[in-house]
Amino acid sequence: MFIRSEWERLREVIIHRPGVEIDYAMLSPRAFLFERPFSREEALKEHEHLQQVLQENGVQVKVLRNLVSEIAHADSKFRTALEEKVISRISFFGDIESTAKTKREFEENIKSLDSDTLFNLLILQPSLDVRTDRGNHMEYPKIFSNIPLANLYFMRDQQAVSANGVISGRMRLPQRASEPLITRFIMRNVLGREKVAEIPEGGYFEGGDYIPCGDFGLIGTGPRTNLEGAMAAMNSGMMEHDEILVLENPKYDFMVKDLLNNMHIDTYFNVASSSTVIGSEILAKKARGTIFYRENGKYVQKGENLTLYDYIRKKGFNFMPLSIPEQLSYSSNFLTISDGKIVCVNSGNVFTRLVRNGIIDNKILESAGIGPNPGKSMFPISSEMDKFGLDFISIELQELTGGYGGAHCMTFALRRS
Repeated sequence: MFIRSEWERLREVIIHRPGVEIDYAMLSPRAFLFERPFSREEALKEHEHLQQVLQENGVQVKVLRNLVSEIAHADSKFRTALEEKVISRISFFGDIESTAKTKREFEENIKSLDSDTLFNLLILQPSLDVRTDRGNHMEYPKIFSNIPLANLYFMRDQQAVSANGVISGRMRLPQRASEPLITRFIMRNVLGREKVAEIPEGGYFEGGDYIPCGDFGLIGTGPRTNLEGAMAAMNSGMMEHDEILVLENPKYDFMVKDLLNNMHIDTYFNVASSSTVIGSEILAKKARGTIFYRENGKYVQKGENLTLYDYIRKKGFNFMPLSIPEQLSYSSNFLTISDGKIVCVNSGNVFTRLVRNGIIDNKILESAGIGPNPGKSMFPISSEMDKFGLDFISIELQELTGGYGGAHCMTFALRRS
């Protein structure tokens, strides 16, 4: 079994260590879908610490780059497929003769390249423009990068994992559209094609919009996932929930267009244990959805329409509310590592950073009714955690959250039990 519920003990995750692609994003963070600029050096330290914390808690952590390299060395068929994938992702430009010559040479030379270089080429998606100076018979290359995959370290979103395997997503925005192509290619070679389903054209589905809860599941729709994508994921054969609530991700009344903290369900709601959920009560009461029931292996809409808050309470879960500052600071984007134990951000420090960077400005503070010192005793350092019987490991992610996400978004959880 892969993952049936979010509170089962986490056994295996895949992560991607941010690399040189992050440097490109710093040229224009918003254009790369980032919330704000940040230090890659400090971000790497945070990411390494996240990996260390997970390993110390019994989680097997695989780094995507290393995973590709290990398989390529052990499996000649995968190595050949990797070479072909890289060739298909690189474009060559210039005059006809030089372009043909350059492409032919690259295809001949690719067997000499190490797998780490091949992985870099996949991430950077370069284009090579070769021009020839006829006077001195020299060729001059110009290198362009066709949207480097700077968001790849948010490994949750390219796919979702349910009881029977992996649902490879289809991402709506062009900045991220290539990511599932790469992760799907890797997963099909690791797990086998029968364990990896694919969202067809017309549907959009991202892993941050799916939360498995045993007998039932939750799927959010909105800026990133649409109903067609949600239906394709549900009917992929990978899910075995008795019912699934498909809801529309809400937003605050004060929310401005470029404040994207509601892009996925896990940005305002998450499951910490078999009895307790954590989220924005305001948004959970605004999020409305329809229940789909599983009949003969397919999900059928039964017309029930209710809020996420009412649905989860009817399921018998306690609801631990987050304040607006806590939700905006990625408090709900925690990673549950066992029933009642989570890895989460220090939201007070993140909130301070958001204010300092002007992401949360005075207008938002005033519109949201946020007081002058909301950073004191913010999640998870509050009496609420004890009240609901939850344990936590708080880690510093002030830099990495600059890309829009916390520990949940940064981990491709592959197996729980």
